[in-house]
Amino acid sequence: MAGPQPKQFLALDGVPILIHSLRAFAAVERVTAIYVAVRKPEMERVEAQVAEYGFTGRVRMVEGGNNRQESVSHALAALPAADDDIVLVHDAVRPLIDAATIERTIDAVIEHGAAIVGLPAVDTIKQVERTAHGALITSTIPREFVVLAQTPQGFRYGLLQRAFAEATEDGFVGTDEASVVERAGAPVAVVHGSQVNLKITQPGDLELAEFYLKQRAR
Repeated sequence: MAGPQPKQFLALDGVPILIHSLRAFAAVERVTAIYVAVRKPEMERVEAQVAEYGFTGRVRMVEGGNNRQESVSHALAALPAADDDIVLVHDAVRPLIDAATIERTIDAVIEHGAAIVGLPAVDTIKQVERTAHGALITSTIPREFVVLAQTPQGFRYGLLQRAFAEATEDGFVGTDEASVVERAGAPVAVVHGSQVNLKITQPGDLELAEFYLKQRAR
């Protein structure tokens, strides 16, 4: 039997999730090129969607890697960019990103050199130690010191490329681009995000995204 369908191919209001994400970035005038890192078996399908929804010539395909960091590295290698150019990295399965947040992220990168979209934590954050019998709390982290990272995450091209090169040389794999840049010693600013900019990871997330999309259309 075939495996589960990749989340970026699920439909949101009858349109693939990936296309929603592409539309958001294509609507921003300062975004001059869009590269999509795609696993090789899925490239033909993505190319067909790109053509069907009118993105041919604006969106380019890059073969993805075994993890997020490899995929972004492949995309960086394909970019004809200068060191001062701004690169934004976005999760394809965050389809409700809006143009205003993308613009604010670009502005923050211009000012700071690196920036991510993030949300303040509203729940109490506990640091734990994993044991054979479950998790044990070791400390409580003050919420004012915590943000929940979203995307896009933006950087000067030269900074991100250097940080990735150092990570590759040292065998470091980060959980996101910001963690790689942080490791390189560069400060990363935070742009206020939104609950609407959710990541589709579970079936219930798709239903919530449908609700937000209908609210936005009103």
